[in-house]
Amino acid sequence: AGLEFYSGIPGTIGGALTMNAGCYGSETKDVLVEAYAINRYTGETITLSNKEMKFSYRHAYPGPGELVMEGLIFVGALFQGTPDDPAAVQARIDEISARRETTQPIREKTGGSTFANPPGNSSWKLVDGAGWRGKLFGGAKFSELHANFLINTGDATAADLEGLGEAVRA
Repeated sequence: AGLEFYSGIPGTIGGALTMNAGCYGSETKDVLVEAYAINRYTGETITLSNKEMKFSYRHAYPGPGELVMEGLIFVGALFQGTPDDPAAVQARIDEISARRETTQPIREKTGGSTFANPPGNSSWKLVDGAGWRGKLFGGAKFSELHANFLINTGDATAADLEGLGEAVRA
């Protein structure tokens, strides 16, 4: 128990560690004990404690003058769950899956939620307020279901996806 939120996050553990992935009230920082990485430049193996990861909202990395995380490839992690009845854990996973099904475009070609929420606001509200919900930019668009999800409609190029992100920022 305690790790159910990961069932609602597409991606990899390396990505979750890098961005402090989370949803529905839980984040990676809440359950990580330590992360294991290899420095791609030196080959050195590194173990980072939760504290050393210096997690913040959708971000991890120590600050200047501290251990530099650039070039690290995360290869594993140790998480701390809690004992619970397996049926209760499964029920929470099922609840997350049902919630995602009704609120996120999980059957579309998407990279997931795109923009981190700015303080005191929601990114989807800003995208929606700017008039970009469902609006096409080449082969890309923001989802009609959840306006913080970029969708590849089938023929989007990387330039279309990047351009859509830049257009909504403007």
